[in-house]
Amino acid sequence: MSERNNDINIDFKHHHAAHCENGVTSNLLKNHNINLSEAMVFGIGSGIFFSYMPFIKLNGLPVISFRPYPGMIFNRVCRRLGIMIQRYKFPKDPDKAMDTLDATIAQGIPCGCLVGVFHLTYFPDPYRFHFNAHNIIVYGRQGDEYLISDPIIESPVRLTYKDLKRVRYAKGTFPPKGRMYYMADIPENYDLQKAIVSGIKKTSREMLTIPIPLFGVKGIRYLARRMKKWPQRLGDRKASHYLGQVVRMLEEIGTGGAGFRFMYAAFLQEAAKELKQDWLNDCSRQMTEAGDRWREFAIIAGRIFKGRNDKDESYLAAAEILLDIAEREEKIYRQLKKIKQS
Repeated sequence: MSERNNDINIDFKHHHAAHCENGVTSNLLKNHNINLSEAMVFGIGSGIFFSYMPFIKLNGLPVISFRPYPGMIFNRVCRRLGIMIQRYKFPKDPDKAMDTLDATIAQGIPCGCLVGVFHLTYFPDPYRFHFNAHNIIVYGRQGDEYLISDPIIESPVRLTYKDLKRVRYAKGTFPPKGRMYYMADIPENYDLQKAIVSGIKKTSREMLTIPIPLFGVKGIRYLARRMKKWPQRLGDRKASHYLGQVVRMLEEIGTGGAGFRFMYAAFLQEAAKELKQDWLNDCSRQMTEAGDRWREFAIIAGRIFKGRNDKDESYLAAAEILLDIAEREEKIYRQLKKIKQS
């Protein structure tokens, strides 16, 4: 265990955000005087994604994701802006992980850390569940307490040495294993327009062209087709659990389906202005409408899960909304894939 007699307090400004990795990335950029919004970070980082992986289980239920693998948004944003990053992982050495964190913040470098949610003591009990892909920033230490910027919390918070160590080594699906990261070298100039175009092209490719039918718009359709059959294949109780898992991943983990669509719509508006390409505003409007449909799906699915649905709110009706969403989003991404830098 490293010596913690000297307090460390980096001059770091906390900004609230809707999603942890976007917020961490935006906050770290702002700390280096690169003032990009959360929506811009999300778009440049190609944060829109969809995957349905029934062969991987989270709390015994199939994994559904509305975002790329944790860390990819940060990596992509930094690569596209020419920022050098430093990453660490300590699979079997928690003490070394904490020592390295101490040594890094002692140099005045705020660090992103991947943590599990369940044992975050500043989270209200209803929001503490087994999810190991949450991002926070550690920017100082006072005695045995670390100064934490968690973007989805309105104000800075604190964790003790013991608690921070525990969440950095949470158990379960995709354990964080002490992962930490920071921006090591910032260029004097960067090409924002090029970064925006690269981000949009990557999103379009991933949502349209991955051949495996579990990803992108194909994955949305695949989930819809499976959902129609859940009551018959799984029985009412298990089908309800499966649907509840979709709702949780959609609405409770990060900003999920609807929230991500609204955020991407905001990004497209910013991109339209930055690139001077007004047609992106129409794509933004269409994406907002897709987000509205995701929200409609969540409402119906939530009622079915709670047993409060009427006869028109069935698994079949919920699946039909998903098929409509897939159709809408395919149209949007086919437009966006044609984007070129001005």
